[in-house]
Amino acid sequence: MASDFPYSIKNKLLPCRGIMGREEYFQSAVLIPLLKRDSQWELLFQIRAAEIRQGDEICFPGGGFDPVLDRDFLDTALRETGEELGIDRGKIDIIGPMDTLITPMDVLVEPFLAVLKIQSLEELVPNPAEVASVFTLPLDKLKTIPRENYQVRTEMHAFSIDSDTGEENLHFPGSSLGLPERYHRSWGNKMHNILVYPTEYGAIWGITARIVKDFITLLDE
Repeated sequence: MASDFPYSIKNKLLPCRGIMGREEYFQSAVLIPLLKRDSQWELLFQIRAAEIRQGDEICFPGGGFDPVLDRDFLDTALRETGEELGIDRGKIDIIGPMDTLITPMDVLVEPFLAVLKIQSLEELVPNPAEVASVFTLPLDKLKTIPRENYQVRTEMHAFSIDSDTGEENLHFPGSSLGLPERYHRSWGNKMHNILVYPTEYGAIWGITARIVKDFITLLDE
C-alpha cells in the first residue's frame, strides 16, 4: 500500500459521482419524445405489443443497453427508438439527459429528452412486433391530469417456496452467517410509491409515470 494512502487513489475517483453497483442492475435508456402539432407541444407515448414483456402497457421508446451496439446510454435510447418507431436519428434532436431512475426491481433507467422533427405521426413506422400503437398528449393537458398515488410493500426474502415441489429454497443463509435472527427469514417493510396518470388511452404508471412527473416538475420550476 502506497505511503501516501488514501490520497494516492484520488486520481481513481470520478470527477462526477456515479452509481455504486451499477453493473448489478438491468441498465436501460428511454427517449422522452416531444413534438409540436397545431402550435402546441405534445409528449409521445407508445403502447407495447400484447405479445412482449409488459405487453399492452404505456411506455416511452427505449430498452436495454447493449455493450456491442451502444457506445453509451444515449446510443441505446436512439437505437431503440429507431427500432420501435421507425424514425431516423437525423429526425431526433436531443435536448439532454434527465436524472437517472433506479427502481426497487433493480432496473436502472437513463432518460433523454428529445424533439421529434416530424410534422405528423404518419411519418412514424411503428414495429408491430414491439409497438401496438402510438399517441400523444398535449403538455397543457398532461399537467391537468390528477395524479394518483398508491403504495405497495417491498420485503427482502431470505428464502422462497418452490411452486412445484413445495420445497424451501434458501437464498441468504443469515443463520449460518451468524447474523441476528431478524435476517433468518425475511425483513424490511418499506412502502414503495407507485404513481398513476389515468388517461383515455389507459393508465400511465410505474417507470413512465415517474419520468412524466419529474418532467412536469421540471417545466414548472
